[in-house]
Amino acid sequence: MLVCPNCRHDNREGARFCEECGFSFAAVPARAHEQRKTVTVLFCDLAGSTALGETIDPERLRALLARYFERMKAIVERHGGSMEKFIGDAVMAVFGVPLVHEDDALRAVRSAVEMRDALPGLGLEGRIGVMTGEVVTGTEERLATGDPVNVAARLEQAARPGEVLIGQPTLALVRDAVEVEPVEPFLLKGKAQPVPAYRLLRVGDQERRHDALFVGRERELAFVREAWERVKAEQRCELVTILGDAGVGKSRLVAEVLASVEATVVRGRCLPYGEGITYWPVVEVLKQLDLVPSDEAAAAAIRSLLGESEAATSAEEIAWAFRKTLEQAAVERPLVVVFDDIQWGEETFCDLIEHVALLSAGAAILLLCIARPELTERRPAWPVTLRLGPLGDEDVDELIAERIPVELRERIARAAGGNPLFVEEMLAMAGEAEGAVVVPPTLQALLAARLDQLETAERSVLERGAIEGEIFHRGAVQALAPEETQVTPRLAALVRKELIRPDRPQLAGEDGFRFRHLVLRDAAYEALPKAVRADLHQRFAAWLEAHGAELVELDELLGYHLEQACRYHAELGTPVDGMLATAATRRLTAAGRRAQLRSDYAAAVSLYERATALVPPAELDLALETKLVDSLFWGGKGADALRRADSVAARASAAGDQVGELCGRIQAGVFRISLEPEGATEKLDALVRQALPVFDAVGDDVALYTAYQALGQVANIRGQWDAALEAYERAAGHARQAGLPDQLLAWRSACSLYGTTPVSGLLAWLDEHEPREPLNYWLRARRAVALAMLGRFDEARAILAETRAELAERGAVMKLAAICMDSADVHMWAGDPAAAAKLGADACRLLDDLGDKTMLSNAAGTLAGALCALGRLEEADAWADRAAELGASDDAWTQMLWRQVRAKVLARRGRLAEAERLAREAVAVGEETDMLGAQGDTYADLAEVLLLAGKPDEAAAAIEQALERYERKGNLVSAQRTQTRLAELQATAP
Repeated sequence: MLVCPNCRHDNREGARFCEECGFSFAAVPARAHEQRKTVTVLFCDLAGSTALGETIDPERLRALLARYFERMKAIVERHGGSMEKFIGDAVMAVFGVPLVHEDDALRAVRSAVEMRDALPGLGLEGRIGVMTGEVVTGTEERLATGDPVNVAARLEQAARPGEVLIGQPTLALVRDAVEVEPVEPFLLKGKAQPVPAYRLLRVGDQERRHDALFVGRERELAFVREAWERVKAEQRCELVTILGDAGVGKSRLVAEVLASVEATVVRGRCLPYGEGITYWPVVEVLKQLDLVPSDEAAAAAIRSLLGESEAATSAEEIAWAFRKTLEQAAVERPLVVVFDDIQWGEETFCDLIEHVALLSAGAAILLLCIARPELTERRPAWPVTLRLGPLGDEDVDELIAERIPVELRERIARAAGGNPLFVEEMLAMAGEAEGAVVVPPTLQALLAARLDQLETAERSVLERGAIEGEIFHRGAVQALAPEETQVTPRLAALVRKELIRPDRPQLAGEDGFRFRHLVLRDAAYEALPKAVRADLHQRFAAWLEAHGAELVELDELLGYHLEQACRYHAELGTPVDGMLATAATRRLTAAGRRAQLRSDYAAAVSLYERATALVPPAELDLALETKLVDSLFWGGKGADALRRADSVAARASAAGDQVGELCGRIQAGVFRISLEPEGATEKLDALVRQALPVFDAVGDDVALYTAYQALGQVANIRGQWDAALEAYERAAGHARQAGLPDQLLAWRSACSLYGTTPVSGLLAWLDEHEPREPLNYWLRARRAVALAMLGRFDEARAILAETRAELAERGAVMKLAAICMDSADVHMWAGDPAAAAKLGADACRLLDDLGDKTMLSNAAGTLAGALCALGRLEEADAWADRAAELGASDDAWTQMLWRQVRAKVLARRGRLAEAERLAREAVAVGEETDMLGAQGDTYADLAEVLLLAGKPDEAAAAIEQALERYERKGNLVSAQRTQTRLAELQATAP
């Protein structure tokens, strides 16, 4: 005999469909294999069984328990569950093995209520626990011991006699069908948090909601309404069948049609399981009509069907009598009969519908049938009127509207694949999950049931495609299923079943496919055991490496799949192959480096963090850690960069790694200059001088790169840009030796811009390096500033505007702030202090958010200068104060800027002595640097103060000093203006 896994009916050998429920045996795996499944586990145990054994005869007890077991088994199997085992007087049942149903949790709670209510009739009382969760099914489709089994057993033990307790995951699946009350959460061994539980009071029908916004479907609406008009005009019966995936909007379409129809509307729904379900929807309709046909023979058949008589009847008589009843009901008012989920209908029921549709005459009857695609798999000749596909992008946008942020809307729309139910369910979950896109358990159950109906070979092909992702290629599937000789026909079958669709391939010479819904891909993937996933990811990486050389993102893709293989091995506690982890780390690092070079720091940080997670805990990859902390800092995560650097130092110290510890401390010291600037430069200088002999002794290029980069930063803060350039050049050499990305071009160009290198020398240097670094925003900005010094303002402003826009789009906040400061300088030279003030304010706002005090002090000084030029002296003074407050005492640039602005403000207020003192202090600070342009500015501002103080000769001397520095730098704009000022001053001299 062939036992149906769906309803447990015994069928004749060789049957293609179950003779009881119509289940297709093609869906049963020919050979069992491990799968991850979400199932619902039920435990039922007798209360007081020990006392019972002491009070009645053993033989009588044995007979009683036999009746108990038999009754419980019958209830479980009637609801589609499997009796897993008997443990003493306890019963364990599983719903979802061997096949998953979308309503397994509902079947389980219905069984639980029926079992509870049946026990008193046997003279017994019981306790029942129900829990839903993920398990692994094995070679005999037996349930592996897992968390839902343990929790269900504990819930049963905690229940009172006559009580059913269910877990939170079960409630999530049956919420709309049950009435529960919460009980005190249970503290269970091995659980970090208390386990919520609910007392099950009542189970009803899980009603479908139709309160969602209805969008699109204009053509389909018009088609059904036209059919209704024909029915009324011609007084005929017409069958309209609407076919589509679960959740695509079939019932919602029907509800929209019926809202404008003047007719008697009756409904019936086919059930997926149960006793006497053949005519269940017919009986529902008859009860709503509450009408007995006038023909006595027809009335007798209807009474028999309704259980009001025991007269014998037949399927043919019932179909005829039902047709007569509908025709009689339609005499008084047109009639619409809605049959839902007819894919679950018995063959006899489907024959009845066709009988009514073909033979009814003289009555206005519209038969609206709703079904899933499985209907045409069972009855290929069934007349399908409408096939409802996914909603279009515009309709989905309207459905989601403005209820959630744009980014989340886009992710939900993509995952839902145009299915309105999926959209609504994920929107609801997004609210509970604080903005994350989560697949609700109801959808997971729906999709798992759909997958369980596939033939083994088709499912295997689908699962192999899921390894690659939402879009996959035929060749990859073949490589992951070498034993499958019919990959292309299997893919064609999956296309016919509307699970996948052809798509443009991403690899030359391949056929591409896309999952209809991203959530369907996830369901297929999650069903694979983790050990299988690990193997398939590794094998796919090997295939992709051989076939995807033209892919720009090859490192990212290979890194991901190799990383997944490592992760699953780690989760399963199986040894991770060292070569596999090394390969994954190498690919992720290469991808991170590419993201870092294009200033996509968020991606770089993510890739580097994933790569470091694959490094064995006892090891420290100093080069990788260096890339990570650099990306964190320039990505605007200065505090995170500091914490990571401190962590590197601590881990290296614990491992006895002096070089690693010193590198971590140096990196942390560099970041402290930005975050905790006072005294940080001096401490860092001392630390580097201490570390250099150690690094030189071992010849570690990563360490030497770190040290010389830090020395460059020390010189930078002190305004010694020529010394900084020398340090950065040495650091760049060690970076090349260590295979690190050259992140120092920016600093080297800054040294040439702000130090003694003439503008012509800077432009020549940029001409040499910029073509090799087209994505280096720093080099573009340096060129713009240099061009502005030559008076080519339009070119400079255009370059900087484009650069700011690109950086804003990439989220490179730190760079954006620095480029805003450069832009402010350019606008000041161009004679537009208002634009300079706006850009300076933008820079200050960005840096304030980042918590970077050193750059913010520079930006505050720049903004103060622009405000002073606009005559907004109060604001200029306030920003000068802020620069003084934030900047370290050895930060040369800040110490010059705030003094220059304060001196000019005080001079205009008539406090000339104090103004002159501050202006001369700014000059003195500048003279300790090699910043020619900044030195020229301090002399120029001193001259302004001296003129207001009535000291024209001293002012002329200061102007001459400024001119000499501007000319030496090659700043033609400032030099020409200074020459003009000097000439004017000399012309007015007595």
